[in-house]
Parts: sequence; structure tokens; C-alpha cells
Amino acid sequence: MIVRLRAKGHKRVKLLENLGPDAMTGSISTFIQSALFTRTFRDGMALVEETANYLDGEGREISKSMDRSHAMSYASASMRLTTQLMQIASWLLVLRALREGDMTIDEASDNKYRIRIPESRRPRHKPAKELPETLLYLITRSDQLFEQIARLDKGLFANEGEVSGRDGAMAQQEALVKAFARAKA
Repeated sequence: MIVRLRAKGHKRVKLLENLGPDAMTGSISTFIQSALFTRTFRDGMALVEETANYLDGEGREISKSMDRSHAMSYASASMRLTTQLMQIASWLLVLRALREGDMTIDEASDNKYRIRIPESRRPRHKPAKELPETLLYLITRSDQLFEQIARLDKGLFANEGEVSGRDGAMAQQEALVKAFARAKA
């Protein structure tokens, strides 16, 4: 694990890097009870919240002062970021539901919950340099977490087939809505 400094004026954050084979193989039930899952869940949901706060606050104010072309770049980058973070949150919430007994392993193993790095992201789209530093930093952190989760998902659910991007994203959004509905109840 490596500790990196966040963008100017932000606290330090721990990022997981170079996960070893033990973290990506083995039983699902062992993983969901592990400190790695607890840390990944906590860090992932914190990133979702931090990004939402930025996009709804400081980021919105900054984007209002941008010229049209920069504002379009900002809007595009923030939409990609939001979509990616929804996929991350959905995956994390499915595994938490499994850990808490709200789902079975068979249900959580369904292809509609798989997360894959789509071919369209290889090579990765580089965000425009004119974007605010904090947004670029959030994109980098989200990309790293997404790739980590994709590797974990592949290791945990290795026998599952590929899922189409549209069906997978829609299923993840449905799971996210259901998970938040359960949390409110």
C-alpha cells in the first residue's frame, strides 16, 4: 500500500496498488469478510461522496466561469467520472449485500453485476489538461479504483462470461437503487 498526497489543500489518502494474487483469488466469502474489502468499500464510498460534493459545489462554480469549449470538456469528464463511480458503488454494495446475507453467492455471481474495463477505455482516454486540478485528481483516483475493482471482480468471478456494457451498467444502476432503498428502510 502506498500513501499519496491528494490535490492541494486536501488530506492524505491511502491508495491500494499492485494487489498480489492472494487478494484477487480465493473464495468470495473469504474476501467479503476481509480487511481488504472493508477498506476498499470505505475508500470507494468516500470517493463517491467526495466527488459528489466537489461536483455539486466547487466544481459547479468553476465550470460556470469556463468558456464554452472548456465547459463542454468539464461536462463530458464529469459525466464519465459519475458513471464510473456509480459502477464502483454498485459493485461494492452488491458485495456488501452478500456479506450481510441480503444476497446469495449465486445472485451476486450473476453476469449483470460484473464489472469490466470496456475495450473503449483501452487505451485510456486522457482528460483535457484545461480541467480543474481537483477534477483531474478525482478522475485519476476513480480510474485507479475502477481498475483495482475490475481486477478483483475478475479474480473473484473468474468463471463468469463477459457482459455487455449497456446491460452491465443498467444492472449496476438497478442494484445501486435497490441497495439505497434498503438502507433507507
